[in-house]
Amino acid sequence: MKKNVAVIAGGYSSEYEVSLRSAETVSASIDPERYSVYTVVLDRDAWTATLPDGKTAPVNKNDFSFSYGGDTVSIDYAYITIHGTPGEDGRLQGYFDMLRIPYSSCGVLASALTFNKYICNRFLESEGLSVAAALRLRRGERLATDEIVARLGLPVFVKPNDSGSSFGITKVKEAAQIQPAIGKAFAEGDEVIIERFIPGVEVTCGCYRVKGNIVALPLTEVIPANEFFDYGAKYNGESQEITPARLSGELTGRIQQETRKIYKRIGARGMIRVDYIIPTDGLPVLLEVNTTPGMTAASFIPQQIRAAGSDLREVLTDIIENG
Repeated sequence: MKKNVAVIAGGYSSEYEVSLRSAETVSASIDPERYSVYTVVLDRDAWTATLPDGKTAPVNKNDFSFSYGGDTVSIDYAYITIHGTPGEDGRLQGYFDMLRIPYSSCGVLASALTFNKYICNRFLESEGLSVAAALRLRRGERLATDEIVARLGLPVFVKPNDSGSSFGITKVKEAAQIQPAIGKAFAEGDEVIIERFIPGVEVTCGCYRVKGNIVALPLTEVIPANEFFDYGAKYNGESQEITPARLSGELTGRIQQETRKIYKRIGARGMIRVDYIIPTDGLPVLLEVNTTPGMTAASFIPQQIRAAGSDLREVLTDIIENG
């Protein structure tokens, strides 16, 4: 009998639509010979399952089941593609843990840790990784512009610290832009991170565990057409993405090893993606850990899987079976 797999999409962040696109790719790539696949969309008003006949059914939040053709469909596995809360911050993971439904992503602790960019990077810095200098503001707190510039210099990146979103990010070049950028970031979350700008080459590396082995995928080099890798660069094709990245074998291997180390340190599960900047001295600096990376057709992870000579369907099967 086929297992019932729910691909979980939507969520409560500004990347709701991107999550739906990720879910489309994942749903179309899961092996239909092995699994019955249902897309379940979460929003603040309702949780809704899309049925094979195109109709929808409300999800019973008591056990994450729904009705189809007079029968109750119980879910055997959840593949989470939500970017932001509640699918990236540990809340949905805790819900599935209580229901004893296995799922694709990191557990509660790792999800909550990585969702807070500032805390995650400070933790990984204590584990020996190089990270950019940064400051954090909680809602209601204020830092004077002069103090920010004195501690971090210019330019800086100002972005939401706890939203899991590509919205609300500003590259600030002038001191007068700092406070408006902080206000913009607070529109997306309750905390803001202000991070020192490091010039260099940006790369990203996908990583997952299969049969006890942690697999680091080929790197992607990112050349944004805009000031930085913003929403348009991520999802609207406003960047050049080169997979494999144009790096030496030694440097590629070093970054892949760092990624595997991060995977172990945070206790990751499923697929993650780690972003780095390589400054002129050639030593990679960690930017961010993403535990529910984008899975649209144009996203990094499908590109890297193809570059590795693998098939997305096979990788998803490995992740589901290892879950």
